[in-house]
Amino acid sequence: MKILFSATEAYPFIRTGGLGDVIGALSKELSKLGEDVRVIIPKYKGIKEDLKNKINYIKHIFVDVGWRHQYCGIEELKVNNVQFYFIDNEYYFNRDNLYGYYDDAERFAFYDRAVLEILKAINWYPDIIHCNDWQCGMIPVLYKLEYRNKDEYPDIKFIYSIHNLLFQGNFGKEVLGELFGYDLQQFNNGCLSFNDGISYMKGGINYSEKVLTVSYTYAEEIKTPEYGECMDELLRNKGGDLKGILNGIDYEEYNPLTDELIEKRYDINSIESKMENKLALQRELGLEENKNIPIISIVSRLTSQKGIDLIKEIIDCVLTKEVQFIVLGTGEWDYEEFFKGLEKRYPNKVATRIIFDNKLSHKIYAGSDMFLMPSKFEPCGLGQLIALRYGNVPIVRETGGLKDTIEAYNKFEFTGNGFSFYNYSSIELKNCIFEALEIYKRKDEWNNLVKTAMSCDNSWKKSALEYKRIYESFF
Repeated sequence: MKILFSATEAYPFIRTGGLGDVIGALSKELSKLGEDVRVIIPKYKGIKEDLKNKINYIKHIFVDVGWRHQYCGIEELKVNNVQFYFIDNEYYFNRDNLYGYYDDAERFAFYDRAVLEILKAINWYPDIIHCNDWQCGMIPVLYKLEYRNKDEYPDIKFIYSIHNLLFQGNFGKEVLGELFGYDLQQFNNGCLSFNDGISYMKGGINYSEKVLTVSYTYAEEIKTPEYGECMDELLRNKGGDLKGILNGIDYEEYNPLTDELIEKRYDINSIESKMENKLALQRELGLEENKNIPIISIVSRLTSQKGIDLIKEIIDCVLTKEVQFIVLGTGEWDYEEFFKGLEKRYPNKVATRIIFDNKLSHKIYAGSDMFLMPSKFEPCGLGQLIALRYGNVPIVRETGGLKDTIEAYNKFEFTGNGFSFYNYSSIELKNCIFEALEIYKRKDEWNNLVKTAMSCDNSWKKSALEYKRIYESFF
């Protein structure tokens, strides 16, 4: 099968979160299964320099965005046996950040049409275009309304993946004419209309043959008013064409036995070496070097979605215990300031790093004992999967992919791979942390729990086979 992933970020080139990880790892795994997989992303300013220097120019075309006639460079590079294409337009993509600009509607209207125009330019047409998140939502719309009626375009099937329903690409209805050259028919008939404007994501949902999400539980949650972000009725109407497939992680990138970023490599048969990573982490962050003090860590975007408000309510109580607390991430200003202040109040117990630091994140996964992720909602979550891989026992709320991947520890039957709580409650979170701290004191029991965590298989192999079955269902 010929499969094109349309996405606005992809590892190893550039990523802001889980989407980039998914595209990089899933495309690689599908390629191993023998599929012709290609990926097309914007050529951002922030693409890693060592890779950017290897990207090759193919040709350029011009793409219409409403009345605009914009340059579109087409460039390529093969990595991990996957062909990557890059859309080059410095006006739209030579910026410090990937998203969050006043003209995002225009930037990704250009990207969406460019994806379809490039197929003709390189004379390669996929069987399936797999679109990801709101930025790619108008690609199936453009194809169904325009491109499938052109002789040179074959029948292409569309799959649309929702990585986070919160971000929908909602804009004023005037963009239909301004950016796409359409009248208001698609607004008036309800296919794109949303809160008196239009939604790129709604377009992706309505004009794709199948809709996927990144975990089984999240696929069910978004059909409810609580999690559906005002699209629950639309998603319920998709019926059997809406399905969840659980994300995995790249087991080559995240492997404590081969990880060159950590102090001491280890695996399930040498977890005693994990202690050297703990002591090195304490030393680097200025905390007391003591192998017996449990370290609780957060590696996360600091946003309300991640349950930070629950942590704020109970962290002073938790810090009355013999424990150390490490925070790595950036996000909302008030949360950043809170954790900075927490370090000042507890300089011997708390280390806060308000940065994105991939190397430090690996050290934290390897050196911590417990990984905190009490999300309000979580489509899948990759942090808990990485933590399991490194024997960093997760403490999570039972929602979305966290529920699908973390089984609550049963201290009577010695089963489970982490700790979890159900209600969005700071009291339940506190009790869950205290339970984990009690189990930690029982060293043999804790070490068995660490081994159980590390034995979990969250690689992409299983999930890639599920995606392949979805693709094959079109033929």
